[in-house]
Amino acid sequence: MHKTIENLNYIENQINSKILKLNLSNYNPKIIAISKTFKINHILPLVEHGHRDFGENKVQEALEKWTEIKNKNKNIKLHMVGKLQTNKVKFVLPLFDFIHSLDSLKLAKKISEEQKNYENKPKIFIQINIGNEPQKSGIDKNKLAEFYNECINLDLDIVGTMCLPPIDNDPGIYFLEMKKITKILNLKDISMGMSEDYLKAIEHSSTYLRIGSKIFGARS
Repeated sequence: MHKTIENLNYIENQINSKILKLNLSNYNPKIIAISKTFKINHILPLVEHGHRDFGENKVQEALEKWTEIKNKNKNIKLHMVGKLQTNKVKFVLPLFDFIHSLDSLKLAKKISEEQKNYENKPKIFIQINIGNEPQKSGIDKNKLAEFYNECINLDLDIVGTMCLPPIDNDPGIYFLEMKKITKILNLKDISMGMSEDYLKAIEHSSTYLRIGSKIFGARS
């Protein structure tokens, strides 16, 4: 068995144990295997194993790696997890099914304009700057309701919220706040939890876990 499949199985078992311990029925978070920087021969064993959700953060890299594979495997869902520049939107929409990093009105308007050219609209997460960190992208949580309404007026398919919590604090504080915010907006999905804190994210109802190094190993 390929190492990546072993790693994925281990993570799935950990998640299932956590869900049992928390006594959460009808809760089945999805694992996005963050495959950025890894070559396709490293990723294919997971595709062949039947894993469906993969994440990339660079558009050009994703185009080179995934165009052919997605044509052959219609059930694969590709997630844009990195910062998205407006000039790349036209390349993202034909390939990606989800965008996790909507962080400005300018980007929202560009996606709204471009998605008219396609049959399917991307499912979108609003990125929230949950720790109010000046170096990070994301919508100010105090302006979130207003921004969400603008997105709906632009006919965007907003499915949830996303965050990157500050690295030097307990992520649970921010995950709890994300859960409350998402509930207020009446959205069902939350994209939070990565290799180091995905079990903590489960405690706060994350529905999409973005796990890279725990599956693929350390990035060079």
